[in-house]
Amino acid sequence: MEDVSLHILDIAENAIRAKARNVEIRVIQNDREDTLILEITDDGMGMNEEETKRSVDPFFTTKAGKKVGLGLPFLAQSAEEAEGMMIVESAVGRGTKVTAVFKLRHIDRRPLGNLDETVRCLKAAHPEVDFFFECLTPGQ
Repeated sequence: MEDVSLHILDIAENAIRAKARNVEIRVIQNDREDTLILEITDDGMGMNEEETKRSVDPFFTTKAGKKVGLGLPFLAQSAEEAEGMMIVESAVGRGTKVTAVFKLRHIDRRPLGNLDETVRCLKAAHPEVDFFFECLTPGQ
């Protein structure tokens, strides 16, 4: 993926496929700590412990008829390329939270992209879902 906003679009679409009705998207840019944090939280079906562990395996997916699932593995790769990491927390019936941390000034960190347009597209395509978007810059 070329930029962070495309990762957001992909992960949010997965949340909607998992029957989420509320999706929270936070982008936190902290210059002092040199971090960019992306958090996407949903109230969808969630995953069991085994599915959560395997969610970063590109050859695992919960989508019927598919053999690969690249969204989370690509996000994890993007974070790791920028000296960061990704954490997936999920529980069946309670939803999923994906957190990706990037070193803000790392040369390989993907650009943010057009966050406003990404959120607008999600809202227009899925009016039945409540989206909450927040972009924070603590300590600025």
